[in-house]
Amino acid sequence: MSSRGRRYPELPHAYRNEFQRDRDRVVHARAFRRLENKTQVFTPGVSDHFRNRLTHTIEVSQIARTVAGVLGLDEDLTEALALAHDIGHPPFAHSGEAELDRLMRRYGERFEHNLHALRIVESFENPYALFPGLNLTFEVREGIVKHSRDFSPGEIPYLDEYLPGLRPPLEAQLIDLCDEIAYNASDLDDGYFAGLIRLEDARQMVGKVGDLDEILSQQYPGAPERVRVHEIVRALINWLVSGLIAGTIEAARGLRNVDEVRQNGTRVVCFSAETAAGSRELKNFLRQIVYESDRLSEDRNKSTGLIAKLFEFFIDHPNRLPVNYVEESAGQPLHRVVCDYIAGMTDGFLLRTAEQMKLL
Repeated sequence: MSSRGRRYPELPHAYRNEFQRDRDRVVHARAFRRLENKTQVFTPGVSDHFRNRLTHTIEVSQIARTVAGVLGLDEDLTEALALAHDIGHPPFAHSGEAELDRLMRRYGERFEHNLHALRIVESFENPYALFPGLNLTFEVREGIVKHSRDFSPGEIPYLDEYLPGLRPPLEAQLIDLCDEIAYNASDLDDGYFAGLIRLEDARQMVGKVGDLDEILSQQYPGAPERVRVHEIVRALINWLVSGLIAGTIEAARGLRNVDEVRQNGTRVVCFSAETAAGSRELKNFLRQIVYESDRLSEDRNKSTGLIAKLFEFFIDHPNRLPVNYVEESAGQPLHRVVCDYIAGMTDGFLLRTAEQMKLL
């Protein structure tokens, strides 16, 4: 796919295309590195083997690039979007995002991690001498804000340059469902090894898990249960990816180019009917058994309470914010400066900051 270009024109690179350069800029960004210490589902300290936000991002990228290759899409654009899709996440996963959004609503504003990601690549990351931000291509910036939602003209005025009312390219549409495949499979895996999921419960409550375990038990009759679980997760990813490819090929029939994709009445990338139902069933199971478990609920309450305390502390004591951060945020209202500062923290840095401010 050819690009509409960058906000600040640059000379082409000798041997990397535009989307490869975007991928590399994302990988070298500080916000990307911080994902290593941001929660996916299980908070740090439970196990060194569970996914964090960075390893999850790598898994999404691997799945998305595979699907893009099969569908004949631009793999480099897809990879850049997959690697960037979570860089706007605050500490402590979706509970952290929900808490920051709750706090910002009091000021008539919102916090949403995809919109925050755009601000990161446009304003907060400033490693280059020639321009502010990462100066990513239009397609990557558009995909950051539209990979998981569409919006109408005027709905979000400062995003009007990103073709509101039109669908994003297929490469961007892929990211949301590849994300779903990755977290469904990994949360099943991590949930089992965390002791929250019993295989027998998964067999009974998720039809595809039961079907796969029956087949795998016959293929590997002597395999320990933990190995069977790994094989189930592996087969489940393959089944969901295959369904995503099949569903998208069917939905894309008759569409000849990216302009027709953009003009289409609905999103084109989709699961087949069978895999869509299976994915919903798995998500419902994980919500009931893992996400709403007492163990994770307790972690969520602690983390969101700490975010709220830190937010209020900086609102009451803005002089305790780093001087350089305040200077770089000149012109922004205090509540936005505080929100952005907390959103950029890793889990560990937030805990250390709270301790330094004597909030623990």
